[in-house]
Amino acid sequence: MILLTGIGNEDVKYHNTRHNAGYFGVELVKQALRYEGFMSDYAFKFDKYLLSKVTTAKWGNKDVVILQQTQTAMNNSGKAVKKAFERYDIEEFVLFHDDLDICLGDYKIQKGKSPKGHNGVKSVEKELGTTDFWRVRLGIDNREEGDNTPGEEYVLKRFSKEELAILKSVCVEACEELLFTELFEKWL
Repeated sequence: MILLTGIGNEDVKYHNTRHNAGYFGVELVKQALRYEGFMSDYAFKFDKYLLSKVTTAKWGNKDVVILQQTQTAMNNSGKAVKKAFERYDIEEFVLFHDDLDICLGDYKIQKGKSPKGHNGVKSVEKELGTTDFWRVRLGIDNREEGDNTPGEEYVLKRFSKEELAILKSVCVEACEELLFTELFEKWL
């Protein structure tokens, strides 16, 4: 199975903040899977054991993708991811997360790269004991020149309507690219 996880902060006060871009990415990849022939119409539901909202995508009658939105604090995201690894036979893992080192409108898909100070990613690495997994790094930095807002404050700011449209477009592009990696080649 493939585990696709979006990390963020579960509290409603963080809804639509930059730090929750990972949640948005996983929601959109669920939709992208449907367009490629997977059955992924199921709503995300909270699973107490997994500390997450989860759903699946099927190929034929078989669950092949688990989609997870962690419901822990960002800095404890690894606990929820580890629980998914304990429950399921995970062959490949993809982590969707915000990245302040990348401008809004850009993204990177990489495997085994450093989290560059992202505490949510560090938590996942610590709990899994490895850095060898895929990352979809969604750019969130849209500060004006001279804006010295500290990163830890900036990531908790809400996206504007225009910025959300840019993020959606980028997530769609990233999902399309992800679907044509070796992760999904056996089905597409």
